[in-house]
Amino acid sequence: MAVDPLQLETLRPQLVRFAALQLRNDAQAEDAVSETIIAVLEHPDRFQQQSSFKTYVIGILKHKLLDQLRRGKREVQLNHDEDDDRSDAEMFDALFTSSGHAMAAVPSWGNPDETLERKEFFDILQLCIDKLPAKTGRIFMMREWLELDTDAICKELDITAANAWVLLHRARTRLKECLQISWFGVQA
Repeated sequence: MAVDPLQLETLRPQLVRFAALQLRNDAQAEDAVSETIIAVLEHPDRFQQQSSFKTYVIGILKHKLLDQLRRGKREVQLNHDEDDDRSDAEMFDALFTSSGHAMAAVPSWGNPDETLERKEFFDILQLCIDKLPAKTGRIFMMREWLELDTDAICKELDITAANAWVLLHRARTRLKECLQISWFGVQA
């Protein structure tokens, strides 16, 4: 199958944003995306149409990012996470009333398979991820998109496993809140 360069050019901004979130270095993100595009163009026959073209290209980019992370060829620039000032107990207590009940019932999100098939969902998800503090968003993407295990994340970011789990919890909680408001239309 011939690869349409225009299709790759359309995907490029999304690929760069994804790579920059992981690498925290715009130049290295551009390099990873360029390497990905070159790999796709050099071997168009490898795309077997078993998934969408975008999914295929993102899969290649994920491998390029993992290679860079393993080689340690990037500079980490961590920003102060505003939740660092709140204790875990304070954050946990904010989720429940004094009687121990959840502050708000979790609304029905409908059929997850139908929701995931909608492109708009991923656009909103990306916006919600972009709103996360840099360190929190990065660790979420490392875990959920790059599928790194906790040990690899801890080694890469030089943090403890407990800190990693706290940051992942914060990311998931904030993403849930953001998606409830921005996608499902439910005010928390």
